[in-house]
Amino acid sequence: MTAIVHRLPFGLSRVVAPSLLGYLLINLCTFFLDLSILAVAHGVLRWPLPLAVTLSYGSASLTSYVLNRVLNFRSHAAVGGQLPLFIAVSASNYLIFVLGLTDLLAAVGVYFELARTMAALCEAAYLYCMMRWVVFRDTRGQGGTDDDRDFESVHVGR
Repeated sequence: MTAIVHRLPFGLSRVVAPSLLGYLLINLCTFFLDLSILAVAHGVLRWPLPLAVTLSYGSASLTSYVLNRVLNFRSHAAVGGQLPLFIAVSASNYLIFVLGLTDLLAAVGVYFELARTMAALCEAAYLYCMMRWVVFRDTRGQGGTDDDRDFESVHVGR
């Protein structure tokens, strides 16, 4: 991710952390998993939207946690300390953005997959910040995300 970030045009390499790019790539994949499960559960099986969203979000969320922990943030902290934080972050995100905003948009006539996409844009910013600075905070200043330290040392002057 560091090599890719260093090649970004328009000065973006000065403002985009490698972990942000990694997060975006991982979560784009897990978002497609989310939408696929939602389309089958609600669109094909006709499950109620809140149930379908819960299943799709839960599956994608756990996949995102594992992939971000291992591949992006490279955290070595105990899962027992991180998982409750991640669950709390996911629960708040779920209530505010996934169910709340998705249901609100669907209730005012937005097609359910578009409503879910719009809510996902809001949740992406929230989840990245919480994962980087709350859930995987052990990787800051230790051996975890060398690419973020490289980014900060080069671009923030450390």
